[in-house]
Amino acid sequence: MDAELVELATSGATTLVGLMVTEAWGQARGRFAALFGHARAEDTAAELEIVRGEVLAGGAPEEAASEWAPRLRRLLADPDTAAELRSLLAEFAPKATAPGSSPVTINGGNFHGTVVATGSVRDLTINPGS
Repeated sequence: MDAELVELATSGATTLVGLMVTEAWGQARGRFAALFGHARAEDTAAELEIVRGEVLAGGAPEEAASEWAPRLRRLLADPDTAAELRSLLAEFAPKATAPGSSPVTINGGNFHGTVVATGSVRDLTINPGS
C-alpha cells in the first residue's frame, strides 16, 4: 500500500477518535461506520461507541487511533472508500489555520480528563499541581 493511503488511514483514525469527544460525534459516527459497509455499519457503530466510552473514561486516544488505523487502511483498497474517507476528513478534520487568521488559543482554566489536540501546538505550558 502506498504511503499516501497509509497517511490517509492514520489521519482518518486520528480524526475519528478526536471526534468522539466533540459535539459532532453523533453526526460523524454513522458516517464513519458506513465506510465499513452498510451490512456492518450497525456493528461498527456499536464498536465505536464502546471505544468512545473508553476514551471518555480516560483511555488513551492514541491507542484507540492505532487500533482503528489498520482497519481503515484495509478499506482503502477500494478507491470509492478512499474518496469517501477523504470527503469525511475534509468535512470533519480540524482545519489548519489559514494565513492571516488567528489561531485558537486556550488560556487558563482547568481541564480534567483527556484533552485531544490536533494541528500545531506551540508554547505549551503545563503547570502540575495548579
